[in-house]
Amino acid sequence: MSKVENSAARYAIIGFGPIGQALAKAFARNGINVAVATTRDPASFAAAAAAIGPEIMPTTLAEAVKADVLFLAVRFEAHPAVAQALPTWQGKTIVDVTNAYGVPLEKLGGQPSAKVVAQAFTGGKVVKGFNHLGAAILGQDPAVQGGRRVVFLASDEDEAAAQIGALAEQLGFSPVQLGGLAAGGLLVQAHGNSWGHLIFKDLVNFK
Repeated sequence: MSKVENSAARYAIIGFGPIGQALAKAFARNGINVAVATTRDPASFAAAAAAIGPEIMPTTLAEAVKADVLFLAVRFEAHPAVAQALPTWQGKTIVDVTNAYGVPLEKLGGQPSAKVVAQAFTGGKVVKGFNHLGAAILGQDPAVQGGRRVVFLASDEDEAAAQIGALAEQLGFSPVQLGGLAAGGLLVQAHGNSWGHLIFKDLVNFK
């Protein structure tokens, strides 16, 4: 069974900047189809998608949000506009790849940024992840000298965390579960003008 056939869920990446393209490379590298969308006409980034691989399918935001698992790879400030694309996100898993660097803590109501994202995506299950690495590193093959590059995951939904952990392994990464958004999530989120302790830590698991 091929890797494409083995992938039952439908995936989408919202946002096609450096991080979105780095994620797309991981899908293409493993032969897994993924829709990519922005607020722009798909034709405007079709060439960039084609350059990554045939698995990368440019589409509209309205079409992309039909996926089961969505990677939110937009600016943190843009997440409310994406959340408005559906009245409810019930049954969907949203991987929060945003970073709220520079966002005043008072604007977050004293909460981790991923909690704010979770509140916007009503009914959805949010997993914080894939956000601690810069695009240049995230886009590389995660197989490093016999080990696998680590991605950190945090969620208040154990089932969703396990689901994205399995996907991370399928993409070649080594997932490390940090626990809930209010504890583990803070390790991989920006706090005003400072970063969580695990941000930018490029680790490799040799197990």
